[in-house]
Amino acid sequence: MDVLNLDRTDPRYPPTLKTFLRDDAPAQIAALGNLALLASPRLALFSSIRCPGNLILQTYDLAQNLRRQGITVIGGFHAPMEREALAILLRGKQGVILCPARNIGAKIARAYAEPLAQGRLLILSPFSDKPTRITAETSVARNRFVAALADAVFVAHAEPRGKLETLCREVIAWGKPLYTFDDTANAHLIALGGRVTLPSFPMPLTKQMP
Repeated sequence: MDVLNLDRTDPRYPPTLKTFLRDDAPAQIAALGNLALLASPRLALFSSIRCPGNLILQTYDLAQNLRRQGITVIGGFHAPMEREALAILLRGKQGVILCPARNIGAKIARAYAEPLAQGRLLILSPFSDKPTRITAETSVARNRFVAALADAVFVAHAEPRGKLETLCREVIAWGKPLYTFDDTANAHLIALGGRVTLPSFPMPLTKQMP
C-alpha cells in the first residue's frame, strides 16, 4: 500500500480543510489507507495529556460506545488517554482516521496493518515530507487539521488556558459542535459553549459551515 500525496487541486483533497483553515490549509497532505472514510460522519476525539481519573473512566466508556455505534473517529491519538481510546477503537469494525503530527514515513506500526488491510483505517498527515519527528508546533497544526476535518469535536478534558482550550475556542468560532463531559473539571469548556454529552452519543453528526 503506497502513500498518496494530495495537493489542493486534487479532487480527493478534503474541501473542509480549505473552508475552515483557509490560508493555513496544507498545500499537500499525505494519505495511506481508505480515503472513503472521509465521506462518513467524523467525530474528533481529543484529551489533554493530564486527564482527571474520573474522566479517564468516562473516556474508556465513550470509546467503547463509539465502537459499538460504528462512528468514524478521527484524532492524533498522541496523548495517553487518546492512545488508550485508539486501542479500543482498533478492536472494533468502525472507521478510524489517524493523523500523526509528522510525515507518515515508511515504517507503519504492526497494530495498524490489519485495519489498513480491512479498509477500516486511514492515516492522514498534513505533513507530506517533513518533519519526521513530532514537535509542539506540529502538534498544534495537526490538531487544527483534525478539527477542521471533523463534523463534530469531543474533548474529554482540556487544561484551562492550555493549547487544547485554545483549539476549543476556535472550533466554537467555526460553528462546529463541541462536546465534553458534564464535570466540574470541564466547567470552562461548558462555559465556552461546549455541549454536555448524552448517555448515547448523538448521531448523525451535522456539519456546520462558518
